[in-house]
Amino acid sequence: MTDLATFTLAIVGAGPRGVGVLERLSANAPELLGGRRLVVHLIDPFPPGAGRVWRYEQSPLLRMNSMPEDVTVFTDESVRIDGPVRPGPSLIEWVRLVRDGRIGWDVPEGLREEFESLASTDFPTRRLQSLYLTWFYRKVLAELPPGIEVVEHRAPAVRVEDGPPQRVWLDGAGEPVLADAVVLTVGHLDARPDPAERVLQDFAGRHGLAYYPAGYTADVDYSAVPAGEPVLVRGLGLAFVDLMLLLTEGRGGRFEERPGGGLRYHPSGAEPVLHVGSRRGVPYHAKTGYRLRGKPLLLPRFFDAHAIGELAGRPGPLDFRADVWPLIAKELAWAYYTELFTGHPDRVRVEHEVFADAFAGTAWGTSAMDDLIAAAVPAAEDRLDLERLDRPLAGRRYDSAEEFGKAVREYVEADLARRADVRHSADLGAFMALLSVVGQLPALLATGRLSAASQVSEMDGWFHGFFSYYASGPPPRRLEELLALADAGLISFLGTETLVAADEQTGRFTASSASFPETVTARTLIEARLPEPSIPRAADRLLRQMRAAGQLAEETVPDPAGAPLPSGRIATRIQDSRLLDAAGEPHPHRFAMGPHTSIRSAGAFTRPRTNAISFRQNDALARKILQLAADG
Repeated sequence: MTDLATFTLAIVGAGPRGVGVLERLSANAPELLGGRRLVVHLIDPFPPGAGRVWRYEQSPLLRMNSMPEDVTVFTDESVRIDGPVRPGPSLIEWVRLVRDGRIGWDVPEGLREEFESLASTDFPTRRLQSLYLTWFYRKVLAELPPGIEVVEHRAPAVRVEDGPPQRVWLDGAGEPVLADAVVLTVGHLDARPDPAERVLQDFAGRHGLAYYPAGYTADVDYSAVPAGEPVLVRGLGLAFVDLMLLLTEGRGGRFEERPGGGLRYHPSGAEPVLHVGSRRGVPYHAKTGYRLRGKPLLLPRFFDAHAIGELAGRPGPLDFRADVWPLIAKELAWAYYTELFTGHPDRVRVEHEVFADAFAGTAWGTSAMDDLIAAAVPAAEDRLDLERLDRPLAGRRYDSAEEFGKAVREYVEADLARRADVRHSADLGAFMALLSVVGQLPALLATGRLSAASQVSEMDGWFHGFFSYYASGPPPRRLEELLALADAGLISFLGTETLVAADEQTGRFTASSASFPETVTARTLIEARLPEPSIPRAADRLLRQMRAAGQLAEETVPDPAGAPLPSGRIATRIQDSRLLDAAGEPHPHRFAMGPHTSIRSAGAFTRPRTNAISFRQNDALARKILQLAADG
C-alpha cells in the first residue's frame, strides 16, 4: 500500500457514474472502512459530477430525453443493496427546492427562465441537468465521513503502470498518481473509424469531399458543412436529433408556433439540406407525455430470476431470438395489457383477471395467444404488435421520395398523437416493462448460456437498437421540429434499408434505399450515431496504452458450443467488475464499469423507485473497494 494507514483509489472518469461510486463509498465507509483513511483521486479533464457529456459548456439547444420527474441520482427504498440507502431529490424536486430557497444554489442568468418555469413533464436542457449533477457532487463532498479525502485532477489519464502501488500518469504531469486500486468509469467510448468508415474517409480525401464518421454530436465541429448543399445523413436516432438542431436553429433559424398546431420553420439561409435515412427509415418514437392510469405494474413477471434459471437449465446454447425474446415479448405484453385492461376497461371485452389467467398460461407468438388477444381487445390499434413496431414501413414500396416522405409524415404525426393521448397509456406500460427487462439481462449474461453470435448480434445489436427506438426517443417537440424542417424543404427522407456508396465515376457519395427508386448524391456524408464499442479502435490514449501493455483486453464472448466472438467491449468479470488482462486474468485491484464493459450498464439516468441496476452495481463495487482498504 502507499501508506500503512491509507488506501488510495484512482477513479478515472468523474461523470455521473464515477461520482455515483464515490457516493456509495461515502455511504458505506462508516460500516466497512475500519478506521483506515481513504484518499480518492477523481481524474477527468471535464468538471466532476457532470463530466464530458453533461458539462455546462454546450449548446443551450440540446435537451435531455427524460422528464425531470424521471431522473434521480439518489438511492431510495426500492433499491435492494447491502449498503445504506441515502435518499435525495429527483431533478424536478431539486429544482423546486432551489426555487423555494430551501437549497441554496446560484442559477446562471441564461437558465433562470427555464428554472422558474420547469414542470415535472417538461424535457430540461442538458445544461440544467449539469447543474443538478454538479450540486450532487458538491453534496457528496460536503457529507464525506471522517477518513475520506477527495483530490480532483482536471486532466486525462494516459498511462497506468503496474504496482504495487499502481502509477496513473496524467497528461502533462511530472509525477504519477499512486493508487492501491484503480476504477475506470469511462462511459461511452470514442472510436477511430472502422474499416468501412476508413474507405469512405479515403474516398472523401481523394475527391475533395467531407466525411464525418460516428461520434458524439456535441463534440464534432460541423461548421464546415456548407449551407444550401445536399448532405447525406445516416441515422435517425438521438444523435441525428442533436445534429438537426445544431445545423438549423443553431445556425440562426427559428421555429414558430402555428395557430392551428404544429410548427413553422423560418430559415436563416445558412442551413444545409439534410437527406436522412436508416434501416427503419423513421425516427425513434417520441417520449410519452402521460402517466400510467391503471393498477401498479408488478414487474418482472415472466422474465425474472426464475425464468432465467429455467432458460439456463435447457440443453445446448441459448438463442436470444428463439429462446429469450418470447419471454421478453410476453413481459412487454403483460405490462401493456395490464395497463390497457385496468386503466381503460371500456376498450376491452373481458375482466382483467380472466384475461390475465388465460394470458399467463399461453405461450407468446402462438395462434392461441393471437386468438386470446383478438377476442379480448376489439380495436386493432389497442393490440400490441411488436413486429410492426420494430419495422413499421418494412416491405412497402413507393413511387418517389415525395411519396415516401408523405408516409413518414403520417407515421410521425400518428406517433405524436398517440404519445400525447392518455388513451394509449398502455404504451407506457410496455416502456416500463422494457426497463425491467434491461435490469434482468445481467443475470441472463451471468449464466453463460447464450451463444456468442446471439449475444453479440441479437442482444447487443438488434435488441439494444429496439430498446433505444421504442423507449429512448426524443421529446415530442423534436419530432414536431423535424416535420417543420421537412415542410421547409431542409429535410427529406431516404427510405428504409438506406445504402450509402462511394461512386468513383462521379466522385460523389450516393444514397439509395428499399423504399423508392430514386438516388441522392452529395459531397458531404455524416454518420449520425455514436460509435459502436471497440477496444481495438478506442480513441482514448489510456485505453490504447493499457491494451498494448496487456493490462486490459477486448471482451471475448464465450460460446457454450462453438467459437467465442469479440464484442468490442472492455473485458470485465461480470460478478465483481474486475478488469481482465490479456490472459483473461482478473486484476485484484483494478475495476471497470460502464455501458462498454462486460456488465453492459445502462447509459441512461435512473428513474426513481425502480431498483435501478446502476445503483446496485455502484454499491457492490464500493463495498468491495472498502473491504480491500480495510483488509490492508
